[in-house]
Order: sequence, then structure tokens, then C-alpha cells
Amino acid sequence: MPILGAHQSITGGYYRAAELARQCGCDCVQLFSKNNNQWRAKELTDDDATRFQTALREANLIHPLVHDSYLINLAAPDEALWRRSVEAYAIELRRAERLGIPFVVTHPGSFTTSSEEAGLARIVQALDEVHGQTRGLAVKTLLENTAGQGSNLGWQFEQLATILDGVNDPDRIGVCIDTCHVFAAGYPISTAKDYKATMRKLDTIVGLRLVKAIHLNDSKRELGSRVDRHEHIGQGKIGLDAFRMLLNDPRFQNTPMYLETPKEEDGENHGLKLDAMNLATLRGLVES
Repeated sequence: MPILGAHQSITGGYYRAAELARQCGCDCVQLFSKNNNQWRAKELTDDDATRFQTALREANLIHPLVHDSYLINLAAPDEALWRRSVEAYAIELRRAERLGIPFVVTHPGSFTTSSEEAGLARIVQALDEVHGQTRGLAVKTLLENTAGQGSNLGWQFEQLATILDGVNDPDRIGVCIDTCHVFAAGYPISTAKDYKATMRKLDTIVGLRLVKAIHLNDSKRELGSRVDRHEHIGQGKIGLDAFRMLLNDPRFQNTPMYLETPKEEDGENHGLKLDAMNLATLRGLVES
């Protein structure tokens, strides 16, 4: 049976994310370790970590995952923003380690006013810097593929491979694959033939062994749009067959998969109902 979960809010405490995940029927949970739209963060305490780990155990949740702040841009050509991003990402790794979370997901970055080549080199330099600052930590980075909006990097498998091949400490890096981003970037997955071809390409260029997490999102926009707009499972342009193939792919049976589908703005309970709806849809696709 696939390991399925969703991103949950930490409002009220980290333990609340675990409690919310339990309420909607998750096996695993993703969270932010701080406000994702602010640079500063309240210091983590031993009590925060203990209550979070206790809540995970009580909810029978496995594979907790952190997503880093959206402000971080490891590809930034601006020296001040790049340096601030490096420091912030090092803090993200330390916070995840403190919470006992093994992986932090990050979008590779945007080259903005530079170039793809310069941006990729900047990311490699940033990760090497971060690894130097966090030597001895067990936590690892998962590079998330992107939809390719604007100057975002990581939308082509070759770009991910360039980063993976370029860092000095590749053992500290893996990959998180987002289904919406794959589709929006132009990789078809909706038919058996296309799914097999795209997975073969991912394996050849990046390596399926490096895929440590998967984000399950349908897409509001069409194949190759390069627009990142998540949709509920089965209600977007990807179609249910792609999710059926992914959930029943034996290569991913032990890979945790996390919903990042829309929560809407109708309150916490409605968000949980939507997560439960999407989880039910997904579990209905699993073949015995």
C-alpha cells in the first residue's frame, strides 16, 4: 500500500501538524518549520521537538518532511539575497534536524537577471556552502522539480542532474518529484506509454533511486504550460490514470507521497475534508 499524506499547518505548534494529519487519515506529513513567507523564525525549543515527536508516534505517522521557505533563492545573482538565502537554508536544515525530520524539500532557485548556466552554478555553490556550515547533520536536501515558470530552475531533469553532479557532497542530496510540475514542464504522464517514457527519462537522467518523496498534485493548466497551478486529484488536466500508474508502480511503494492540493480559504476543517477527499480518491486507485 502506498504511503500517503498531505502538507499541514503548524499554526498552534508543530504537534498540531501531526494531529491534523491524523484527523484526515494521513500516513505521513509535510510541514513548514517556520512561517514560509518570513525570513525570521521563532527559536525552536526542546519542548517543540518533544511534543512533535510524541504527536507523530500517537498518530502513527511516518516520514515527516519539511518544505523550506519560499523566500529562499539559492540561484540569486544578487550577492546580498544569495548570502541571505544560504544562511536561511542552513537554518532550515538545523531546524529539521532539531525536530527529527530527515529531509528538507527546496525549489532549486531562479536565475532572474543572470542565465540558466550561471543560476545552476550558483545553486551548486550555495549547497556546498550550506553543507560546509551544517557538517555532521543527518538531514538531507531534496531538490524539487519545478514547473518552469519565469526563470525558475529545476524544471528539466537535466537541470536537476547538473546540480546533483556538481555538488561536492552528493550523498546529502536527493530529489522530490511533483506530478503537477512534471506535467506543466512538458513531461507527459497521462497514458501508459507516456508514463513509462517519462519515468525512463527520469531514471536515466536523474536516477529513480534518488527520488525520496513525491508531491501528488493534479494540474489546473495543460501539458507544457510551465504554469504552476495545483488542482485536486482527478479534477485537473493530468487525469486519474497517471496517479493510478504512480500509486501502483512497485518502484515507489516505499516512497512517501504528499498532497499539496488546494485547501481553499474556508477554514481548517474544510481543508481537512478536502485532504480526506483527495486521499480517498488516491486510495481508490490502488490495486489489491
